[in-house]
Amino acid sequence: MIRAVVFDVGETLIDETRIWSRWADRLGVTRFTMLGVLGGMAALDRSFAEAFQIVRPGFDVEAEQEAWKRDDPEGLRVDFDADDLYPDVRPGLAALRDLGYELIIAGNQPPQAYDALAAMDLPVDAVYTSDGWGVAKPDPAFFAKVVAVSGREPGEILYVGDRLDNDVLPARRAGLRTALIRRGPWGYLHAARPEAAQADHIVGGFPDLVAVLRR
Repeated sequence: MIRAVVFDVGETLIDETRIWSRWADRLGVTRFTMLGVLGGMAALDRSFAEAFQIVRPGFDVEAEQEAWKRDDPEGLRVDFDADDLYPDVRPGLAALRDLGYELIIAGNQPPQAYDALAAMDLPVDAVYTSDGWGVAKPDPAFFAKVVAVSGREPGEILYVGDRLDNDVLPARRAGLRTALIRRGPWGYLHAARPEAAQADHIVGGFPDLVAVLRR
């Protein structure tokens, strides 16, 4: 029986459209181009970081982020806030809490993401990031941390994410139950792959997830 639900962040809870649109503006390419290249990376099983090298060969992401911070110290730049939450997230979490599930956020995120998520005051029991843990998905140690902080048996935990490679498959190998959420470039593409059948559930969003867990 599922007793705890653990959520990835990017394209599970957070719509990253604004982040990548700001990157496009910063790089001087159209937003369509930037988002299209990202989709290509997802289709080719390549890192999203490679999109920068395709758009601008030799691009130094860290140096550009520092320059951007100097240019726009008060802006969101590569970060997110409550306006980036998918609209179904807050009501969906509230519904799952009403059903009695322990709710945890745990995803691959930089240091500032913890404060951003905490400031949203979402109806969850805890928030963790890969930066805070010092280990990132798909490392098995990440999912061992998930199990440890939940205090549950692996089979009592449902991990929800938008990717097979980072979320569903490694979580399954760690003994967790899994749900692939079909949104964002990776979510749509990965849901169409044969390996998606290894997920316990494929959902289109929080209404589907709540319906599954209400049964």
